[in-house]
Amino acid sequence: MGVKRGLVIVLGLAASAAAGARGSVLFAGGAWAAIDRGQVCEALSRSQKIAPKDKAQAEAGVSFTADGRRPAEVHVRLSRVPRGDATVILRVADQPYLLVARGGWAWSRGPMQALAIVAAMREAPAMRVESRDAAGVRFSDPYLLDGAPTAIDAAAARCALRGAGKIP
Repeated sequence: MGVKRGLVIVLGLAASAAAGARGSVLFAGGAWAAIDRGQVCEALSRSQKIAPKDKAQAEAGVSFTADGRRPAEVHVRLSRVPRGDATVILRVADQPYLLVARGGWAWSRGPMQALAIVAAMREAPAMRVESRDAAGVRFSDPYLLDGAPTAIDAAAARCALRGAGKIP
């Protein structure tokens, strides 16, 4: 992916955070941004596959809570709703992770899996989420991981500081 496309992804995330008026951008670089939403801090990226205006844009992220109850949770908004019996697999490099899905969203299966995914994201250049839609057609949402480690660290640090009472 060129620098221009990466900038478009990051600027789109920053604009959506600002438009929601629920968060401030902590970091934006590569294909990722870190956003502080108060009690939740997130590292977010949009899929390389840009959705049409009438469709949901696939997004992936890692979220942290200020109270520490969620040390890390990987979440994805899928470009299509998977059929009821379909699995949702996140592949970071060649390592597959089975996610829990509901509707058009999927999450890591718990803190241990989330931490394993984050560790893999630090080393890989890309990841993708795969499933089958209601018609049984396979789909894949690709993501670049350039900027992900810094965005994840910024989100985790901000929520840790808030949880420790160091920032309001």
